[in-house]
Amino acid sequence: MTISPPAPVNLAAPLPGGAELVELYLKHIGSGRAVMGRVMGGMAEVRSEGPWIHTDDGRRFLDFGGYGVFLLGHRHPAVVEAVHRQIDTHPLASRVFLEPVAARAAQALAAHTPPGLDYVHFVNSGAEATEAALKLARAHGRNAVITTRKGFHGKTLGALSVTANATYQRPFQPLLPDTTQVSYGDPAELKQALAARRDRACVIVEPVQGEGGVRIPEPGYLREVAALCEEFGALLVVDEIQTGMGRLGTWWGVDAEGVRPDILLVGKGLSGGVVPIAAMAATEEAYAPFSRDPYLHTSTFGASPIACAAALATVETMEREDTVARAATLGARILAGVRALCAPYQEVLVHDVRGRGLLIGIEFTEEQAVGELLLELIARDVLVNHSLNSTRVLRLTPPAVVEDDALDLFFTTLAEALHTTALRMTG
Repeated sequence: MTISPPAPVNLAAPLPGGAELVELYLKHIGSGRAVMGRVMGGMAEVRSEGPWIHTDDGRRFLDFGGYGVFLLGHRHPAVVEAVHRQIDTHPLASRVFLEPVAARAAQALAAHTPPGLDYVHFVNSGAEATEAALKLARAHGRNAVITTRKGFHGKTLGALSVTANATYQRPFQPLLPDTTQVSYGDPAELKQALAARRDRACVIVEPVQGEGGVRIPEPGYLREVAALCEEFGALLVVDEIQTGMGRLGTWWGVDAEGVRPDILLVGKGLSGGVVPIAAMAATEEAYAPFSRDPYLHTSTFGASPIACAAALATVETMEREDTVARAATLGARILAGVRALCAPYQEVLVHDVRGRGLLIGIEFTEEQAVGELLLELIARDVLVNHSLNSTRVLRLTPPAVVEDDALDLFFTTLAEALHTTALRMTG
């Protein structure tokens, strides 16, 4: 039997949309994602800039979602220009010679990490940063891992082991051995777990649990965690993949309490919303095994010039535009506005509104309300996110580049969507 070769892909052909795009998802990406796309309206996103995403049907959406990636908005001109320049010169490296863009990006990032976290290991995603941290901890003999309930650190195998959600873990068990979950915000439970694992534990924690539903611990919690790690000889890994790079109105969530972890995980915002990149930053002592042997943990595309150009431009842009201060001011304004709009629905529909900087969560009294409000907002051209580890929390991660007219549009739209959702939920 003669088998005909596949038809060549025509890169100049118009991009698919509508029913054709859904069909391609069904055939080649997955039925679940295809169904989700259809429920959301079946639109295809085709262009973006600043706080806006454009779809193939001519609509423009205000992006208050993006899972924390777009602090600088979409396609910030300075980051795009840096990436274009790198593409035109040297986008990927041989990994034989030294590469200056990675070195400059590491220097720029280390200038803003907590004091002493001077060593930077670039990777391609937040989950990879978690994997690097877990491996580095094991290189120090810390093979017992303590994580927090509702914590989210990624879905690769090691990262999934410390992402405390049975829904995602169960199909892939057994995961990493000797992994223990403790309650977030409870130093006493952490102390008990550490006492049983003296000098062989690694603790991983978020300053604010993002996917956990924007859970903010009591003041002093991170200081107590750091003190307990020092007392029991544990390595402290702080996951700032979502909370870092200015998202909370400070460069890092640990800044509020002056905590210096052994290892800091960076991601999402480091990309500038243009090229994926993440990083693990560490103290000289913690980083020593990777520093001595550069082949102990490697990645073909890690620290690529194109991604490091985006990271370097992101840090420089944030310095120049004072993005962190802008996030703090804008975040306080949005949080106050959301609380005011939700107040009439308190306990009837809304249980709590909480946030720090540009990470804000609306917790509802019923899980169904999250989906209802999300769809109402999409119908009115506003995008937000649900929370993977907290099904009753709708999450807002606005960019720091939102201007007054867009903010007014968001408040008006949220008011309408809340009213419609409340009517539907209460009958």
